[in-house]
Amino acid sequence: MANDPWLAIFENLTTAVLAFDHGLQLTAINPAGEMLLKAGRRHVIGQGLDELLLRGRHLERMLAQTFRRLEPFTLRGTRLVLADGDEIRVDCTVTPLIEGEKATGLLVELNRVDRILRLTRDENAADRHLASQAVLRGLAHEIKNPLGGLRGAAQLLERELASADQREYTRIIIHEADRLRKLVDRMMGPNRPLKKEETNIHDILQHVRKLLIVENPVGLDVRPDYDPSLPTFLGDREQMIQAILNVARNAVDAMGAKGAITLRTRIARQFTIGHKLHRLVLHVDIEDNGPGVPDDLIDYIFYPMITGRPEGTGLGLAIAQDIVNKHGGLIEAKSQPGQTIFSLYIPLENGNG
Repeated sequence: MANDPWLAIFENLTTAVLAFDHGLQLTAINPAGEMLLKAGRRHVIGQGLDELLLRGRHLERMLAQTFRRLEPFTLRGTRLVLADGDEIRVDCTVTPLIEGEKATGLLVELNRVDRILRLTRDENAADRHLASQAVLRGLAHEIKNPLGGLRGAAQLLERELASADQREYTRIIIHEADRLRKLVDRMMGPNRPLKKEETNIHDILQHVRKLLIVENPVGLDVRPDYDPSLPTFLGDREQMIQAILNVARNAVDAMGAKGAITLRTRIARQFTIGHKLHRLVLHVDIEDNGPGVPDDLIDYIFYPMITGRPEGTGLGLAIAQDIVNKHGGLIEAKSQPGQTIFSLYIPLENGNG
């Protein structure tokens, strides 16, 4: 059996394949299926659909119908809820295994399409980020050059003025030129290269948590929800603190400093960032129970100068995205009234994990 070529093909398929008997009990599953269900075959063999999936009645009815009709069928983009509560979207193809005139079992093929949709969205976001960075670099150059001349001229003029009142005007010009230069520098994000070292994500989150509590001692609840088994990763601690703090402060502002923020860490397995599949990825959620991001802003919130607050600069999330991208990761956001989640994904590589 170990040398059976058909078994080798079954085991190495990237499509999740599950076999069910006439009672809709699982009889076989390949490694891709184990990965999709997030469970080993020893645990799931013999289980029914109601144990493998939550709210899987629709699929169960379709499988039972296949036994009666002896005809294959395909469901496109159907939503499945796994036993751990995670929701996925798949293309599902069911084929009856026929002996004589009866079906003895069913072969179910599951192809995840939510990852394809996410990859397309991530690629578009990456392209937009690169384009906006190119525009910002050009804009920074065009702004900084005349600002330098303006500041220098104001300094020369100040030396020629005898009146203190008149010198006050030149000081205002110098101050505003410096403020604009700092604003441009902030738009570009951290300009120093990453100083990567072994970094503990929980140390970073605890530091951010303490800062938030000190800044908002009344009305804000910052809850830790950590996976203590997470390994360290190679990263720039100070820049990662800035990225996570920017996201968290954005949540605080959205809630009016009153509400709950959850800082959550988990491991994501076989996770694709860009065009690269990573075996292990550090997953950090920053969740708040505020009013949510307006629908017309959710696709643009990582652009510089995009903000839903009149007093906001729209730079915090753009800088956070730039820092996470430099670590080879990405940020995603999803929002509805009462729940907004910013998810950071950082690859665990170079021997980590």
